[in-house]
Amino acid sequence: MNVNDAAVIIGAYEHPGRELPDKSLAQIHAEVAIGALADAGLTLDDVDGYFCGHDAPGYGGGWVSMAEYLGLTNLTYMDSTESGGASPIYHVSHAIAAIAAGKCNVALITLAGKPRTGIQPGGGGPVAPQDSFEMGMFTGAGLVSTYALAARRHMYEFGTTSEQLAEIKVAATKHASHNPNAFLQKVLTVEDVVNSPMVADPLHRADCCLVTDGGGAIVVVSREVARTLDRQPVRIMGQGEAAKLTNGGRLDLTYTSAVWSGPRAFEQAGVTVDDIDYVSIYDSFTITVLEILEDLGFCEKGQGGRFVEDGALVAPHGRLPFNTDGGGLSNNHPGHRGGVTKIIEAVRQLRGEANQGVQVPDCEIALVHGNGGDLGTRMRSATMILGRDL
Repeated sequence: MNVNDAAVIIGAYEHPGRELPDKSLAQIHAEVAIGALADAGLTLDDVDGYFCGHDAPGYGGGWVSMAEYLGLTNLTYMDSTESGGASPIYHVSHAIAAIAAGKCNVALITLAGKPRTGIQPGGGGPVAPQDSFEMGMFTGAGLVSTYALAARRHMYEFGTTSEQLAEIKVAATKHASHNPNAFLQKVLTVEDVVNSPMVADPLHRADCCLVTDGGGAIVVVSREVARTLDRQPVRIMGQGEAAKLTNGGRLDLTYTSAVWSGPRAFEQAGVTVDDIDYVSIYDSFTITVLEILEDLGFCEKGQGGRFVEDGALVAPHGRLPFNTDGGGLSNNHPGHRGGVTKIIEAVRQLRGEANQGVQVPDCEIALVHGNGGDLGTRMRSATMILGRDL
């Protein structure tokens, strides 16, 4: 039996808040947990598996303190795998494996952050082995500048333009205008994007993701549990994980680790890019989306700029509708970790519950992709293909 047949996604919930000054980080985790369980028709007492990243505050990579805070007294399996923005997608894959192995039956995955009005955990810790070599080289450089290096190299190699990158932001803003909870509601034009202030050449402010509070949660359950619940399940058809390292400094900035995680997910799912109706693509920056689309095989390497032109990503009738909630570029990027919202919107699309105006007709197969780390240095990816359950 394919391990994926053992479990389904049955609950998904995104916190409606984007600025939450009066809530603690633990409160946000708790609220999204309760929301996702309610969506599934379950309660905290039903949970026997808990998964979180280092955005969860406290001991044990966060899960010990959060399990206590949530009152999860029936846990038989716990996982605090940390993969940045890709963490929730890793967690879904690990939850499936745990359920298939009989380690748990109801897996709760939470993510939350407060970088807009509070402090985001996850910093500090032991010095990484590369830090003594690299920190001096990166003095004065920020996260945006390393993504800008990737964008500039892609432009140099393939002729990609700022206007083409802007098409990605324009699509995101059009989708966010249908989302009452989206942080940015204004629809932008290509001219608006390229005329926004330059942050790190060639990336403008509008090429960059949001900084928001908030969070989300996912519930994965065994097939046996799903049959007892009155909620539309979502199949996990295929998964892939991969990492891209610096290769001793011989680093090609024009591709991501999606070149490995994507084919693994497609092979396991038994589908091709032509079968995908909707994509949730990690959108920390516009260049992130463009390179991932290429690496997943939706177009040839170097052709991403042309691929996204002329409304190709705009729902409901574009060639490849993407991030129909507005994504991290316009809706929500809780705690600088957009992976959970990518899963949530894919679940909405497959259930036919996306916002009016962006629901993809007869959406049967969706792809979710998350990134962790830095496009300009080392990174890890997780790709997951989801299907409408029969």
